Amino acid sequence: MSLSETGNVSGRVQAKREISSTVAGRPTPGAPGGRKLSTNPADTRDVVAEVALGDVETFVSACRAAREAQSAWARVPAPVRSQVIKRAGRVVEANKEALARLLTREVGKPYAESLGEVQEIVDTCDFFTSEGRRLYGQTVPSEMPDKQLFTFRVPVGVAAIITAGNFPVAVPSWYLVPALVCGNAVVFKPADYAPALGDALASLLRAGGLPDGVLNVVHAGGEQTFSGLEAALEAGLVDKVGFTGSTAVGREIGALCGRHLQSPCLELGGKNPLVVTERARVDLAVEGALFSGFGTAGQRCTSLGTAIVHESVHDEFLEKLTCAVEVAPIGDPTEDVLYGPMLDRKFARSFEGFLEDLIEPHHSVSGSTATGRITPENPREGFVGEAERGLFYHPTIVSGLRQEDPLYSTETFGPLVGVMRYGSFDEAVDLANGHGYGLSAAIYTEDPAEAFRFRERVSAGMVSVNNSTSGAEAHLPFGGNARSGNGSRQSGVWVLDQFTRWQSVNWDYAGKLQKAQMDVSDLPADGDFRLRC
Repeated sequence: MSLSETGNVSGRVQAKREISSTVAGRPTPGAPGGRKLSTNPADTRDVVAEVALGDVETFVSACRAAREAQSAWARVPAPVRSQVIKRAGRVVEANKEALARLLTREVGKPYAESLGEVQEIVDTCDFFTSEGRRLYGQTVPSEMPDKQLFTFRVPVGVAAIITAGNFPVAVPSWYLVPALVCGNAVVFKPADYAPALGDALASLLRAGGLPDGVLNVVHAGGEQTFSGLEAALEAGLVDKVGFTGSTAVGREIGALCGRHLQSPCLELGGKNPLVVTERARVDLAVEGALFSGFGTAGQRCTSLGTAIVHESVHDEFLEKLTCAVEVAPIGDPTEDVLYGPMLDRKFARSFEGFLEDLIEPHHSVSGSTATGRITPENPREGFVGEAERGLFYHPTIVSGLRQEDPLYSTETFGPLVGVMRYGSFDEAVDLANGHGYGLSAAIYTEDPAEAFRFRERVSAGMVSVNNSTSGAEAHLPFGGNARSGNGSRQSGVWVLDQFTRWQSVNWDYAGKLQKAQMDVSDLPADGDFRLRC
């Protein structure tokens, strides 16, 4: 089984093909939502795929197909379902390099990062292969004789999964794999700027042996997707929504699900702080800031937003980070670079707006590099490749931030890192929490007490000590709080609570009606208790 460069499982490589939604195992005809070209952001002349977009009815029909397939899939024993995922993991592993090349081509992620992202799918499949044998319930003691109490995990039903394109295959796998192992059917809506990758991931997972209708893919624009989700919820076709994306859209999806008494799994944005204390190894902190602030061109939900640096090491840190950024290779993502292009034109436009609106007169833009788009007229020394072909942007470091600045609390989703100074530990914690997000945070210190106190008081769902704000492992819970999400978690055993519901069973074999809380035998009086040896 091999993967073509545009995502289809086949024996040959194609330069371009048309992609459409897949419902109940079959491509959907026509393009009721119009057509869209997916292009390479590192070379916008390179068309990766042409996408036939679906509409509201496409989304609803996919949910209906999932509903029809789900009950039979749920009856397949969980250990057998997990074997399907095990086979899918091996298919992904066999296609690792091809899928990574497609990742680099469609979203511009450096190839080394792309390989790491594909490995995350393999790791997720490997982890949940075992969880199919560990969907444990409990036996609970009853307060009455001749009665047994049990709990069971049962599938939620149909899950609608809508994801972003900055991690277009790894993050969807965090939803799809556990949802399928738990016995759910899925409707997957990939990012509209990464359709070939969504199609590829679904094809590889189906190659593990998923029945038709258990995993459906809908390619559609944002408005059609939201209206389709609304219609599917109204029709009772969706039981769980998983969404990774912006906080603004997450609020809308949360409100929609709330009207239907559902609790979605929301993984949203971040303004992730990195605290550098006076006891930090500054060189290590600079290394972490460079990777977490500028990796993937700052387009991760866990990207470093603001470095909060103790006044005693602030100038040293800023100088060293500036030097590291100035010499970092940037450009063609097929080469060994720190980062490549912006993912899509819409993010490039937004980032340009942030540069224009959020940098204020009291800020300092560090270093000798320019800001904005890298072009022949606005060049970057040492750029790798031909800048005019793609959506490449200068790395930007802005120091002199204040807590009241909009830049302090705005997720810029681009290669921009703010730097601010602090005096006391309490001030550092306040700055690490004050932006209103709660996804990821890091602290660099050689003092264990400082690390533990930071962990206790920071509001982030994920905390790193002497490591970057970015990075996840398949067996550790991933997610945030406040503006970063609704407290739900992905990955590890914790995500099972998103895709199963608890069912309790009481089995009475007394041969008579026993009423809980009413027929409980009285305890003997205190004076009747005797200790017997």
